[in-house]
Amino acid sequence: MKIILAMLVSVVASGISAQTNAIAMNESKHKNCAVSCQSHTHQKFETVTFNNNGLKMAGNLYLPSNFEEGKKYAAIITVHPGGGVKEQTAGLYAQKMAEQGYVTLAFDASHQGDSEGLPRGLEDPAQRVEDIKSAVDYVTTLKYVDADQIGLIGICAGGGYSLNAAQTERRIKAVAVASPVSVGADKDWNGKNPVSYDVLAEVAKQRSAEANGAEPIYINYVPEKPDANTPNDLREAYEYYRTPRAQHPNSNNKFLFTSLDKMMAFDAFGKIGTLLKQPVLIVVGTKAGSKWQGESVYKLINSPKELYLVEGATHMDLYDIPKYVSPTVIKMAAFFGKNL
Repeated sequence: MKIILAMLVSVVASGISAQTNAIAMNESKHKNCAVSCQSHTHQKFETVTFNNNGLKMAGNLYLPSNFEEGKKYAAIITVHPGGGVKEQTAGLYAQKMAEQGYVTLAFDASHQGDSEGLPRGLEDPAQRVEDIKSAVDYVTTLKYVDADQIGLIGICAGGGYSLNAAQTERRIKAVAVASPVSVGADKDWNGKNPVSYDVLAEVAKQRSAEANGAEPIYINYVPEKPDANTPNDLREAYEYYRTPRAQHPNSNNKFLFTSLDKMMAFDAFGKIGTLLKQPVLIVVGTKAGSKWQGESVYKLINSPKELYLVEGATHMDLYDIPKYVSPTVIKMAAFFGKNL
């Protein structure tokens, strides 16, 4: 996750009064990588930059271990969750798919990580979709990439953004998503209750305040200190993002509060039944609270599709737990082998 708005809003609503002071954003370059990041640093990759409407985007480009000069390869772009960075689960999937023989690119969203963009910490769904398209632009410039064989992998919110981008980006030939969510879903994390939009009044006040000189407010993606009342999915999100399991300096658990109006208005799957034409693989864990989102979008898709259930996996398990990532990668490799 770190973010499906339906879950996030409840956190914001309960804690907004305590977060009225601006929080300095920590944009320091990473010097050390957490445990799960280290799990894929043995795979050789090149740090790259590419253009996105005037912004310099930062990515890690992985090549197959048996890479041959003069040969053309299919390429796969991986899209990180909300609040994540390229060194976390997106990088892990990029590494794993490179091991399967693909050229792969994991990149930081604009306004986040090592990519440019002001204000920092902005989570703008429309911009996240454009980020993906700029990544497609970039891989088409690589002489060893077959521009007619470009695939996309998205995780959590990155899955929602990936499916949305593919609706209008025909250069993307196939899409696989793990634990996909739409940040603007109108139900809570478990799909049982409607989302409250009361927080939009606070967003409006903050926009006016900033227009009149106030400092921006940043809020947490996940609780900094889970307690006995913290839902299991948020507890697992904390364990992934805020402990050595996958913690990274560029993923600081903060995003711009005024992002919420953009997120709440965004329906990643709104026209998926009409516009999406590419083959799609949807991977969800049978114990994921977000499972309903993957199942719901699967029903909406009219292009060739497959729903793959990973028995016993939760939402976060598909991020980095080998027991669940390994069969997912095998399934994705078979999917892209057939469709790229």
